[in-house]
Amino acid sequence: MAKDYSRTQRIGDQMQRELASLIQREIKDPRLGLITITGVEVSRDLSHAKVFITVMGKDDDQDTVRENLRILNEASGFLRMQLGKAMKLRTVPQLHFNYDASVRRGVELASLIERAVAEDRKHGDGE
Repeated sequence: MAKDYSRTQRIGDQMQRELASLIQREIKDPRLGLITITGVEVSRDLSHAKVFITVMGKDDDQDTVRENLRILNEASGFLRMQLGKAMKLRTVPQLHFNYDASVRRGVELASLIERAVAEDRKHGDGE
């Protein structure tokens, strides 16, 4: 039976859990918003990891997202060192933080669907 779950996926999942707790506990920057890590993609050679984040709350505009990404990318060396201690890897991938807009798109699509359903109801009642 073939492997359904590769080593890089397992490492990415563990990195996601570890980074979530590290960011919450160790990064003390007051400008940093409520961050959720939505996924981690690790390269096959384990040299790089793309960390996808969302910024929760009402203040998830572009400037806030950019500021949060800048803070996290500046702290990536520290986070990488902490990951090395926690994960027992020979080499810890370089961290690259990226914004995951899928949650925002999902909310926008849900509101569009709600609006369309409401319009259909309004037009259906008028006949």
